[in-house]
Amino acid sequence: MKKISLPFIFLAGIIPALLLFSSCHTKNEEIITKKIQYDVNIKSPNPNYDWWIQNLVGPQREKLVETILHGAVSGKFKVYDYFYQPLSKQAVARILTDTVAVKVREPVPPYAMKDTLIIRHIGIKDIRRLRFMEEWRINRETMQFSKTVKGIAPVARRLDAEGNVRWQPLFWIFPDPKTVKELQQTR
Repeated sequence: MKKISLPFIFLAGIIPALLLFSSCHTKNEEIITKKIQYDVNIKSPNPNYDWWIQNLVGPQREKLVETILHGAVSGKFKVYDYFYQPLSKQAVARILTDTVAVKVREPVPPYAMKDTLIIRHIGIKDIRRLRFMEEWRINRETMQFSKTVKGIAPVARRLDAEGNVRWQPLFWIFPDPKTVKELQQTR
Protein backbone atom coordinates (compact mmCIF):
# COMPACT_ATOMS: atom_id res chain seq x y z
CA MET A 1 0.00 0.00 0.00
CA LYS A 2 1.34 3.42 -0.94
CA LYS A 3 1.88 6.00 1.76
CA ILE A 4 0.09 9.27 1.15
CA SER A 5 1.92 12.24 2.53
CA LEU A 6 0.24 14.43 5.12
CA PRO A 7 0.79 17.69 3.15
CA PHE A 8 -0.93 16.16 0.13
CA ILE A 9 -3.99 15.20 2.20
CA PHE A 10 -4.05 18.64 3.76
CA LEU A 11 -3.91 20.41 0.38
CA ALA A 12 -6.41 18.01 -1.18
CA GLY A 13 -8.91 18.91 1.54
CA ILE A 14 -8.20 22.62 1.92
CA ILE A 15 -8.21 23.68 -1.73
CA PRO A 16 -11.72 22.34 -2.53
CA ALA A 17 -13.03 23.83 0.73
CA LEU A 18 -11.61 27.26 -0.12
CA LEU A 19 -13.07 27.13 -3.60
CA LEU A 20 -16.46 26.11 -2.24
CA PHE A 21 -16.60 28.86 0.40
CA SER A 22 -15.22 31.58 -1.85
CA SER A 23 -17.74 30.80 -4.57
CA CYS A 24 -20.61 30.84 -2.06
CA HIS A 25 -19.54 34.24 -0.78
CA THR A 26 -19.88 36.07 -4.09
CA LYS A 27 -22.82 34.05 -5.41
CA ASN A 28 -25.22 35.58 -2.88
CA GLU A 29 -23.95 39.11 -3.30
CA GLU A 30 -25.51 41.66 -5.56
CA ILE A 31 -24.20 45.06 -6.55
CA ILE A 32 -25.91 47.96 -4.82
CA THR A 33 -23.86 50.52 -6.74
CA LYS A 34 -20.83 50.39 -8.98
CA LYS A 35 -19.81 53.91 -7.98
CA ILE A 36 -20.47 55.93 -4.85
CA GLN A 37 -18.33 58.82 -3.68
CA TYR A 38 -18.19 60.33 -0.21
CA ASP A 39 -15.86 62.10 2.20
CA VAL A 40 -14.69 60.66 5.51
CA ASN A 41 -13.26 62.83 8.25
CA ILE A 42 -10.00 61.35 9.47
CA LYS A 43 -9.46 64.06 12.11
CA SER A 44 -12.44 64.64 14.35
CA PRO A 45 -14.15 68.02 13.89
CA ASN A 46 -15.27 67.88 17.55
CA PRO A 47 -12.86 67.18 20.41
CA ASN A 48 -15.80 66.08 22.60
CA TYR A 49 -16.51 63.03 20.40
CA ASP A 50 -15.23 59.62 21.40
CA TRP A 51 -11.72 59.13 19.98
CA TRP A 52 -12.91 56.71 17.29
CA ILE A 53 -15.78 58.82 15.89
CA GLN A 54 -14.76 60.49 12.62
CA ASN A 55 -11.14 60.09 13.60
CA LEU A 56 -8.03 58.03 13.02
CA VAL A 57 -5.53 58.10 15.86
CA GLY A 58 -2.73 60.59 15.12
CA PRO A 59 0.14 58.21 14.25
CA GLN A 60 -2.03 56.02 12.01
CA ARG A 61 -3.61 59.07 10.34
CA GLU A 62 -0.23 60.67 9.70
CA LYS A 63 1.26 57.44 8.36
CA LEU A 64 -1.67 56.93 5.97
CA VAL A 65 -1.57 60.53 4.70
CA GLU A 66 2.22 60.40 4.42
CA THR A 67 1.94 57.22 2.32
CA ILE A 68 -0.55 58.90 -0.01
CA LEU A 69 1.34 62.19 -0.36
CA HIS A 70 4.81 60.65 -0.64
CA GLY A 71 3.56 58.08 -3.17
CA ALA A 72 1.99 60.85 -5.26
CA VAL A 73 4.96 63.24 -5.12
CA SER A 74 7.55 60.52 -5.79
CA GLY A 75 5.62 59.00 -8.69
CA LYS A 76 5.15 55.67 -6.91
CA PHE A 77 1.39 55.98 -7.46
CA LYS A 78 -0.24 57.15 -10.66
CA VAL A 79 -2.15 60.30 -9.81
CA TYR A 80 -5.13 61.79 -11.65
CA ASP A 81 -7.01 65.07 -11.66
CA TYR A 82 -10.77 65.36 -11.26
CA PHE A 83 -11.29 64.77 -14.98
CA TYR A 84 -9.36 61.49 -14.60
CA GLN A 85 -6.36 62.73 -16.58
CA PRO A 86 -2.87 61.74 -15.40
CA LEU A 87 -0.81 64.25 -13.44
CA SER A 88 2.97 64.54 -13.50
CA LYS A 89 5.08 64.73 -10.34
CA GLN A 90 5.55 68.44 -11.06
CA ALA A 91 1.77 68.97 -11.30
CA VAL A 92 1.29 67.22 -7.96
CA ALA A 93 3.96 69.47 -6.40
CA ARG A 94 2.08 72.53 -7.72
CA ILE A 95 -1.21 71.24 -6.27
CA LEU A 96 0.45 70.89 -2.87
CA THR A 97 1.46 74.56 -2.95
CA ASP A 98 -1.46 76.83 -2.11
CA THR A 99 -1.17 80.39 -3.45
CA VAL A 100 -3.67 83.05 -2.39
CA ALA A 101 -3.78 86.61 -3.74
CA VAL A 102 -4.94 89.17 -1.20
CA LYS A 103 -5.05 92.94 -0.93
CA VAL A 104 -3.20 94.30 2.08
CA ARG A 105 -3.40 97.87 3.35
CA GLU A 106 -0.06 99.39 4.26
CA PRO A 107 0.13 100.17 8.00
CA VAL A 108 1.58 103.66 7.43
CA PRO A 109 0.26 106.64 5.46
CA PRO A 110 -0.86 106.87 2.72
CA TYR A 111 -2.35 103.42 3.65
CA ALA A 112 -2.25 102.23 0.06
CA MET A 113 -3.67 98.83 -0.91
CA LYS A 114 -1.13 96.39 -2.28
CA ASP A 115 -1.63 93.05 -3.97
CA THR A 116 0.16 90.34 -2.04
CA LEU A 117 0.70 86.66 -2.75
CA ILE A 118 0.67 84.30 0.20
CA ILE A 119 2.21 80.92 -0.56
CA ARG A 120 1.52 78.01 1.76
CA HIS A 121 2.47 74.39 1.35
CA ILE A 122 -0.16 71.74 1.96
CA GLY A 123 1.23 69.20 4.41
CA ILE A 124 0.20 66.10 6.30
CA LYS A 125 -1.63 68.03 9.03
CA ASP A 126 -3.77 69.84 6.43
CA ILE A 127 -5.31 66.59 5.17
CA ARG A 128 -8.38 66.18 7.37
CA ARG A 129 -10.59 64.11 5.06
CA LEU A 130 -10.32 61.34 2.52
CA ARG A 131 -12.70 61.09 -0.42
CA PHE A 132 -13.55 57.53 -1.41
CA MET A 133 -14.98 56.16 -4.62
CA GLU A 134 -16.29 52.66 -3.99
CA GLU A 135 -18.35 49.78 -5.30
CA TRP A 136 -20.85 48.36 -2.79
CA ARG A 137 -22.23 44.82 -2.69
CA ILE A 138 -24.69 43.20 -0.31
CA ASN A 139 -25.69 39.68 0.65
CA ARG A 140 -29.41 40.17 1.31
CA GLU A 141 -29.64 36.94 3.29
CA THR A 142 -27.05 37.99 5.86
CA MET A 143 -27.08 41.80 5.37
CA GLN A 144 -23.32 41.60 5.02
CA PHE A 145 -21.86 44.45 2.96
CA SER A 146 -18.62 44.37 1.04
CA LYS A 147 -16.99 47.46 -0.34
CA THR A 148 -14.27 47.78 -2.94
CA VAL A 149 -12.28 51.00 -2.92
CA LYS A 150 -12.02 52.16 -6.54
CA GLY A 151 -10.31 55.47 -5.79
CA ILE A 152 -9.06 57.62 -2.96
CA ALA A 153 -8.45 61.37 -2.84
CA PRO A 154 -6.91 63.37 -0.01
CA VAL A 155 -8.93 66.46 0.92
CA ALA A 156 -7.18 69.42 2.56
CA ARG A 157 -8.74 71.91 4.96
CA ARG A 158 -7.87 75.40 3.72
CA LEU A 159 -8.68 78.94 4.81
CA ASP A 160 -9.38 81.54 2.16
CA ALA A 161 -8.32 85.19 2.38
CA GLU A 162 -11.42 86.06 4.44
CA GLY A 163 -10.79 83.22 6.91
CA ASN A 164 -13.55 80.95 5.59
CA VAL A 165 -12.95 77.19 5.71
CA ARG A 166 -12.93 75.45 2.36
CA TRP A 167 -12.24 71.83 1.50
CA GLN A 168 -9.88 71.17 -1.38
CA PRO A 169 -9.75 67.72 -3.00
CA LEU A 170 -6.19 67.38 -4.26
CA PHE A 171 -6.03 64.43 -6.67
CA TRP A 172 -7.22 60.87 -7.21
CA ILE A 173 -5.30 57.62 -6.82
CA PHE A 174 -6.95 54.58 -8.43
CA PRO A 175 -5.52 51.22 -7.29
CA ASP A 176 -6.89 49.42 -10.36
CA PRO A 177 -6.00 50.93 -13.79
CA LYS A 178 -9.24 49.49 -15.22
CA THR A 179 -11.19 51.93 -13.03
CA VAL A 180 -9.49 54.92 -14.68
CA LYS A 181 -10.26 53.62 -18.17
CA GLU A 182 -13.93 53.10 -17.26
CA LEU A 183 -14.16 56.61 -15.78
CA GLN A 184 -12.46 58.21 -18.77
CA GLN A 185 -14.93 56.50 -21.13
CA THR A 186 -17.94 57.87 -19.22
CA ARG A 187 -16.71 61.46 -19.43
